[in-house]
Amino acid sequence: MRTRLMKALNRLRPRSRWLRLVLAGLALIALVATFALRQPAPIGHWDSADGQDRFLRAYTEAFAALPDPTETIDVRTDYGIVRVYRFAGTGADDGGTNTPLLLLPGRASGTPVWADNVPLLLPIGDVYTVDLLGEPGMSVQNRPIDSDEAQAEWLHQTLQALPPDEFHLVGLSIGGWTAVNLALHRPDHIASMTVIDPVYVFADMPFGTIVRSIPAALPWLPRSWRDSFNSYTAGGAPVEDEPVADMIEAGMQHYKLRLPQPTRISEERLRRLDLPVLAIIAGESVMHDPQQAVETARRALPRGTVRLYPGASHAVNGEQPERIAADIAGFVEETA
Repeated sequence: MRTRLMKALNRLRPRSRWLRLVLAGLALIALVATFALRQPAPIGHWDSADGQDRFLRAYTEAFAALPDPTETIDVRTDYGIVRVYRFAGTGADDGGTNTPLLLLPGRASGTPVWADNVPLLLPIGDVYTVDLLGEPGMSVQNRPIDSDEAQAEWLHQTLQALPPDEFHLVGLSIGGWTAVNLALHRPDHIASMTVIDPVYVFADMPFGTIVRSIPAALPWLPRSWRDSFNSYTAGGAPVEDEPVADMIEAGMQHYKLRLPQPTRISEERLRRLDLPVLAIIAGESVMHDPQQAVETARRALPRGTVRLYPGASHAVNGEQPERIAADIAGFVEETA
């Protein structure tokens, strides 16, 4: 009896060892997933002081490429403190507009992403830039932003607190969505709107881009994965040792976003935009189907002007800043 029992146990031991390994592996995966998906705070925050310091160094270096701001303004809203910079326009003697531009950056980029654009836009008038609330930058979120309405409200309160009555909004990427979302909920202070290759506005994000973005969003993976994704969105351009790219990568790794997924803007809602809109679409963008985006914009915008930039990537603001400035200048002049 004992011999038969020992033989049976010997037959089970290999299977038991295999089962223990599987269970240990599953436990490790569960542990990693728990840390990856946990949300220890309902607002955006830095993962560490060292991570924040790394981002701030990159932000400062990238910011040095901008002209010196005339004014730095911190606006207190119900959702946090919003950092705004004002750059004095240079076109007062050349017919520049009295209505300033207000620039909204893309994800994880902040004001420095506009380094190539601000000098070219100053002949149009004063230029204000905003670091988006809930994103890495100099704005500080202190209350949950949990809906499209809340996204519009903090920006509305920011514009309301600034001296000008109206602004020509200019939004890049997610900043384009932010501008459209504001116009749909609180259009009070908007004279016109320019959206530069906006996401979730005129077309869905392709599945392949979503899949490629997942590894880039995992902070414990090597930096090369994030650099690879950033290069992919910039048409394959190298991003190593580029100050703005360093800043974006540091923000992606060390800042924990706690913002809701943007709602895709439907054509029905686009038709409600009763203001002039300039839509600039990058012909080689990987963030949406460019041709579909152009067709939707032309079909749905009641007062729309649509420009397709052949050969441009999602990083079009750095690739073709002169053309963008010329198009915005002409657009603003027509809407004055």
